[in-house]
Amino acid sequence: MNLLSATSLKKTYKDYTAVRGVDFSLTSGKCIALIGPNGAGKTTILRILAGLLKPTEGKIRFSGQPANADLRKFIGYLPQYPVFPSWMTAKEFLIFSGELAYLSKKEAEERAEKLVEEVGIKDAWNKPIGGYSGGMKQRLGIAQAIIHSPKLLLLDEPVSSLDPIGRREVLTLLEKLKEEMTILFSTHILNDAEEVCDDLLLLHKGEIIEAGSILELRKKYQTSVIELEFQDNPEQYLEKLRALPSGTSSYLDRNTIKIPAADISKVRYEVLKAATEENWPLVEFHLNRASLEEMFMKAVKK
Repeated sequence: MNLLSATSLKKTYKDYTAVRGVDFSLTSGKCIALIGPNGAGKTTILRILAGLLKPTEGKIRFSGQPANADLRKFIGYLPQYPVFPSWMTAKEFLIFSGELAYLSKKEAEERAEKLVEEVGIKDAWNKPIGGYSGGMKQRLGIAQAIIHSPKLLLLDEPVSSLDPIGRREVLTLLEKLKEEMTILFSTHILNDAEEVCDDLLLLHKGEIIEAGSILELRKKYQTSVIELEFQDNPEQYLEKLRALPSGTSSYLDRNTIKIPAADISKVRYEVLKAATEENWPLVEFHLNRASLEEMFMKAVKK
């Protein structure tokens, strides 16, 4: 079931159009990645959904609510560069955030105590935020965004500025949270989307160029690649591979022969049959799927 639908959403700033009449929907209980390079319009879309910007045109419908209703009580939002009062403790900050979200002080205290444990900062929740690491601040920011138990969590580039440890902590947290609510997060780091998301929205120059599940988009765009390594010079096998019945477009990448294959089963059979019959000195045989980045580039060029 769709939790939120956007129709003909557009945002123009004077002579510049950041979002160009996009249509998309978010399915309840899914984690969705809004993917695109810097300047594609990701932050603008998130800020419109969060109620921080008014669209120039278009409608937003939230399940059970009239078009363009005030959705703030249903939505949690964390900007790309959150700012925290360094002198406050996490406990004080979360209680304050809860009261801003119209929770009673008692409700805010109970919710804060539960969330610091859920996001993994309970041991430091009575310490000033100024001493927190980047990963801890980001987890605190997520706790703030869900203090009022929203149905939809919006995160703008939640891991782009973190070190590998902080990035891993936040991605692990998102894996857990997507069991409780719908999540939409923007990123230009495609591996992060591939790791935790169910669905993708591919954004380019303010337009949604593709939308769907990762599996659906893989079927549409992705070509698998067979990689071969030999004991001797691999170049001598290129012409033999290109002469296979499937007509492979094999190429040499350093000391590895790579074979893009739409019908991976057929090409794999032909390669292994030729290698066995001719006793090729194969050292390695790998089957690698093309990356999400390659899939995105194909969609852009379509």
